[in-house]
Amino acid sequence: MADEEPKPLTYIPEVILKKRKSNEEWAIRRRQQLEERNLRGKQNKAFNLKTAQQYIQEHRNRELDLIQMKHRGKNDMHPKTRKILHSLRLRRIFDGVLVKANYGILEMLQKVEPYIAYGYPNLKNVKELIYKKGYAKIEGQKVPLTDNNIIEQALGKHGIMCMEDLVHEIANVGPHFKEVISFLWPFALNKPEGGFQGKKKLFKGGGDAGNREDKINELISKMN
Repeated sequence: MADEEPKPLTYIPEVILKKRKSNEEWAIRRRQQLEERNLRGKQNKAFNLKTAQQYIQEHRNRELDLIQMKHRGKNDMHPKTRKILHSLRLRRIFDGVLVKANYGILEMLQKVEPYIAYGYPNLKNVKELIYKKGYAKIEGQKVPLTDNNIIEQALGKHGIMCMEDLVHEIANVGPHFKEVISFLWPFALNKPEGGFQGKKKLFKGGGDAGNREDKINELISKMN
């Protein structure tokens, strides 16, 4: 009986081996991050119990979603108003950003209230904004979030490795909220069906502008 010829060894390109190793290392780091997060969550639950009402109130005092509604001509807008909008990263009509509410932010919002709509986004809208409209700001360039490696390279040192980590950090107003917001490009939202009324009338008075509180979620859903 003739000896069988040895079968050739399967060749795996080096680039695939490197990618496989990178994926395995990422999976290990991700598992470690989740374990640490779970441990912190248990510790916080044990030493920091709060009622749902207290949590919601605290959360509302710290996170807001801002949407620029109108952008009048240079002659119609005071330079100080334009400067405040730019400092909030609202440079184009229908731009949307997330901010951590504090005294300084609330003071600025009062000065530009006729030009923006704002309120308290829920978890669903935060997640959908990031997944549907999320772009990264990398060296001044707008980069689509198509790969978790983009997030890991920019924010991995803060334990933020993927899209879900971005959502978690923003929704919980985490310790690296500022870094995450700086990493994200302002959301380019769609014009809502029917548009806005086109006049500087506040929401509480039947208009579009100003503080919508929880009702901002209805507007975000229409514009996302």
